Amino acid sequence: MTHATSRAFDLHDHPAKADPALIAADEAHFAAIETSLARTVAELENRLADVRRQPGGTGQEAMDRDLEVHRLGTRLRALRRYRLDLCLGRMTYDGTGEVVHIGRFGLTDADGRRLLVDWRSPAAEPFFGATHGNPMGLAARRRYRWTAGRVTDYWDEVFTGADTASPALDDQSAFIASLGSSRSERMRDVLATLQADQDAIIRAGSRGTLVVDGGPGTGKTVVALHRAAYLLYADPRLADGRGGVLFVGPHEPYLAYVADVLPSLGEEGVLTCTVRNLVAEGASAVEETDPEVTRLKTDAAMVGAIEPAVRLYEEPPTEGMVVETDWSEVWLSASDWAEAFGAPDPGTPHNEARDQVWDALLDILVDKHDETDVSPEQVRRSLRRNADLVDAVNRAWPMIEPTDLVGDLWEVPAYLRHCAPWLSPDDVRALRRTAPQAWTVADLPLLDAARARLGDPEVARTRRRRDAAAAAEREEMDRVVDHLIATDDSDMMIMSMLRGADLRGALATDAGVPAADPDRYAGPFAHVVVDEAQELTDAEWQMLLRRCPSRSLTVVGDRAQARHGFAEPWTERLERVGLHDITRAELTINYRTPAEVMDAAAPVIRAVLPDANVPTSVRSTGVPVRYGDRADLAGIVDDWLAAHAEGTVCVIGDLTFANAARVRSLDPVHAKGLEFDLVVLVDPDALGTGIEGAVDRYVAMTRATQELVVLRDSAGR
Repeated sequence: MTHATSRAFDLHDHPAKADPALIAADEAHFAAIETSLARTVAELENRLADVRRQPGGTGQEAMDRDLEVHRLGTRLRALRRYRLDLCLGRMTYDGTGEVVHIGRFGLTDADGRRLLVDWRSPAAEPFFGATHGNPMGLAARRRYRWTAGRVTDYWDEVFTGADTASPALDDQSAFIASLGSSRSERMRDVLATLQADQDAIIRAGSRGTLVVDGGPGTGKTVVALHRAAYLLYADPRLADGRGGVLFVGPHEPYLAYVADVLPSLGEEGVLTCTVRNLVAEGASAVEETDPEVTRLKTDAAMVGAIEPAVRLYEEPPTEGMVVETDWSEVWLSASDWAEAFGAPDPGTPHNEARDQVWDALLDILVDKHDETDVSPEQVRRSLRRNADLVDAVNRAWPMIEPTDLVGDLWEVPAYLRHCAPWLSPDDVRALRRTAPQAWTVADLPLLDAARARLGDPEVARTRRRRDAAAAAEREEMDRVVDHLIATDDSDMMIMSMLRGADLRGALATDAGVPAADPDRYAGPFAHVVVDEAQELTDAEWQMLLRRCPSRSLTVVGDRAQARHGFAEPWTERLERVGLHDITRAELTINYRTPAEVMDAAAPVIRAVLPDANVPTSVRSTGVPVRYGDRADLAGIVDDWLAAHAEGTVCVIGDLTFANAARVRSLDPVHAKGLEFDLVVLVDPDALGTGIEGAVDRYVAMTRATQELVVLRDSAGR
């Protein structure tokens, strides 16, 4: 037999597997999937067109319409990404012989017959979780390899009662073969080959904090991304948009690398970011050069300086004042100020609370006003125009920018000593800055805490503009109503009905009034996933916990890859920053890094961390680690590219080496979380000494999936 002539299969490299007896049932099922998929897409397109033609409406009606457009559009985009390759594989149950096909999404035919079971559903769990020790009721499992929409290979695993002479029987080779495939600039699709240890973690419950601890190549990032998609499907707190998921990665190259994974799983609603993205100033912040300043700023205690810093601006005046209206004078006493300052609801951000203080002052002054021939609203208008009163409120409860608050801490030693009394005089001197708003990464947690405590000044300003516009519109409406009533000569005096508040309000509109743009990363989120979590400081953890009041997190990391050390256990570390109900899962199998590379990398990290969780590699390439001279760098890269039509190269340790097609030049920090076919590590000794240097070398070496080359200024190991 030469090759399969059927439409779904292209098995010319595996002719024995093209036997119709092996694939005829699959062909029939794929045909049904194709028909159902075309019907589903057409129905969604028609439904989306109908919703878009509907009137926009207002309020909740408009919101519901927009949500439906978004839902339908997301579903359409997900289905259009794939055709028959929606199907990951099939499983055959022992005893009944029932065959169930697993897909990226669920799919039924026109009669309601189940064609594909969503990979996240409980019914799909045996496809990923079955092992020979625990077959979970399966007799066999088949996994497909798709290339350009055709099945180019497939593998059968037999658990019980099946023909062990099948030419498709090649236990575990589907997974092993996928490990050896070439890498690209984006993370490859691994859904069909998730392993049982990974799937068990993905499907774990969301209550509390789940720590996923694993060394290089164990699939931590795969688990983190697929877990986010699983929870959106399975967790009722997140279903139908009732919650949100935030995914936090270590750096921008990482986010670009994993950008396709969640959309390929049909999930476009997960927000992905780095810690820098949580604060506007993060885009331009630089690394802090003074280790002692970094230590002081990233201690969670320093975040506690924000509260007393704000409270200094919330102390009521101790002296009263005379307030003039258009009709009389009113005395505003110190006790009146104190009463107004106590008006804001607990937890209201400072800048937003100012409006509540202002409203309380107006209520007090209106109550004190003894003119009976003017309405309370007229008195309020007069008070709002009183420049002396406005100035007094602005001085007593000023609007504060978070950047100004934190900058003042670094610029004014007395202010810092008052707000952080635990600091020594030497600490205060170390933290002082002549350019206080030249932000570093260490400043970001304090800026974030200040923004949370103060609130966005623009939100309050927008509200005041909206209130002013509404007040002006009410005044104009009063004049119109007065005119209509004065000129009404009807017998029933119909226009007098406009005196009613409901009818008067019906004439008003909010059109044209600007609305505040909410911070998309402010949360709250129902679940937060953190990858490379071993690098987070105590203060950075506070940034994340502020956005996750549920304390439902997936924390993914490797203590041995912490550049600044990670001596304590995960549970102790997380409890210290405020997390409890912690469960730990461990990944110990290295699916990415060849044994030859790990044999060279393990001594590097164990020299400084003898108990490092170094995982066991499951494969060997037969290619030993090469050592050479730095002068050969360009030739090594060029030769490899010429010999390999696919795959990627990363040069680590020489940022002067130019990026090119399929070639990246990175430092160890920005290589973390990524993988490349060939890694060339240049001058590893220059990465430093101690834990930081050892971790950087270990991370750099374990990015390789095929081959590692180490170059020094002179040849040799």
